[in-house]
Amino acid sequence: MGFFRNIFGGTSENVAEPRRGSDQRIHRRSTGYHEFVRAIAKPEGQTVLDLGPTSPANIQYITGLGHRAYNEDVLSEGMSPAFVVPGEQEGTTAIDVERFMQENLLQPPETFDAVLLWDICDYLPEPLVKPVIERIRLVTKPKGMLMGFFHTRDAGPEAPYCRYHIRDDQTLELQPVSQLHLQRVFNNRHIENLFHNYSSIKFFLGKDNIREVLIVR
Repeated sequence: MGFFRNIFGGTSENVAEPRRGSDQRIHRRSTGYHEFVRAIAKPEGQTVLDLGPTSPANIQYITGLGHRAYNEDVLSEGMSPAFVVPGEQEGTTAIDVERFMQENLLQPPETFDAVLLWDICDYLPEPLVKPVIERIRLVTKPKGMLMGFFHTRDAGPEAPYCRYHIRDDQTLELQPVSQLHLQRVFNNRHIENLFHNYSSIKFFLGKDNIREVLIVR
């Protein structure tokens, strides 16, 4: 944990197709992601926050646009035993939300031009979801854009948590990285309520039980 983890700078219809090998990934064409890339392509020198596990492919793509890439794996931190405390009822546990927020997403206000939220809201422990979204709003610049993915109910509770790797300006590679299961399913109204302090939300419904959402700070 700490300030600006993994900082890098630089210049310069969905289709699923399994890829062979131990690092098996699924290719996914994404309309929402394509719109996100078009929105942030220019000007150069923007700061982009990636909230998934570190991906060299994402770093290379973002810096190739002439932007700076920042990475903070909020979900892994949220699942850490370090933040588990005894619950109010005997034999139960809870998340120390205050301590988590004191140690994560500590960037100054209005640092980022864009945020790759991916699908962390579906997997984060419930007490962390709203505080994390509000902190992201704080560290994102006005008119900054977020891209989030939300599973639909048809995805099923066993939908695996995947790392999203950027392949090109309209294709992502999904790599299952853990046995985490969905904590919740947001419908459109839930998503609108979650981002009620943001200025606009645009939905894209994919063919693989994923709702793609572009949110403007």
